[in-house]
Amino acid sequence: QVRLVESGGGLVQAGGSLRLSCVLAGRTNDIYTMAWFRQSPGKEREFVAAVTWNYRRTDYADSVKGRFTISRDNAKNTVYLQMISLKPEDTANYYCAAQYYRSSYHPGNFGAWGQGTQVTVSS
Repeated sequence: QVRLVESGGGLVQAGGSLRLSCVLAGRTNDIYTMAWFRQSPGKEREFVAAVTWNYRRTDYADSVKGRFTISRDNAKNTVYLQMISLKPEDTANYYCAAQYYRSSYHPGNFGAWGQGTQVTVSS
């Protein structure tokens, strides 16, 4: 099982940028996809972005396309989420997650989760 630790969240004004990091510790050689999700109070956890661990394929939610970029550095066992042009509606707790087989981006298909890092965008 892999352990995931997120960092990089904070308070930023609308239009600003943040970069989130997710460090993986433990067994990583059987990970298929790494993803970022976010969740706001009273809302369901929603998919944000994903990258396959070995093939660099990326996918994004429509709401973040063109503003967020997911990347991974296998040598550092780290996944990043670069966020620009942030909007107040991007405010949420952001989680990284590991998927061990090719499947949809439903949260139930991810087997490991970090503790989350809070992003707050002020208007």
